[in-house]
Amino acid sequence: MDFSEVNIALFRLVNDLGKEYTYLNPVFSFIAEYMVFLLALSVLIIWFRRDKDSRLMILCATITFICAFAMGKISGEFYKNYQPFAELSNVNKLIEKEKDNSFPSDHTILFFSYCLSFWLFRRGWSFLWIMLAVLVGISRIWVGVHYPFDVLTGILISFAAAVFIYFTVPKLSVTGNILKMYEKCEDILFQPLKKSKGNKTKNY
Repeated sequence: MDFSEVNIALFRLVNDLGKEYTYLNPVFSFIAEYMVFLLALSVLIIWFRRDKDSRLMILCATITFICAFAMGKISGEFYKNYQPFAELSNVNKLIEKEKDNSFPSDHTILFFSYCLSFWLFRRGWSFLWIMLAVLVGISRIWVGVHYPFDVLTGILISFAAAVFIYFTVPKLSVTGNILKMYEKCEDILFQPLKKSKGNKTKNY
């Protein structure tokens, strides 16, 4: 059995589960399409807690995603394949997606870039973020828009980028300077709000 056959066999193994366990299809469809909004909201909440370590983590995670996304686009120039629903018959396609190069999975790169970074910085219960990223990767196969190799490559690219960024970027002086500069700009922008709150408190 060659690589292509293994890739298709693994895809069928996961995607066909949607035909057998139809009650799970709405769950995996939701994860595949809308879990990205939960990630975005979580990133904003963590950032605006105004904790320096948390902001460093978000900054590194964002740089990780940018690097991993660029690496993914470059790798996509060397190997291409359409989505399973465009190449195979009898695919359990659950969400709408335009036909294009599905290698590697951008969703997987996004989630693993952030979730692996969260785990590297926090460890402990942060492994739940990795479990979420795994669910997203599986969901992209379940709904019929990615092959397992698309997802696996996205994981490997994200892992390499996350580890490299984690061990390099926090040590750079420019990283601290960027955060300090941002915080100064933020203080200037939010100063009127602080003053208005202070005046209201005095009135009481």
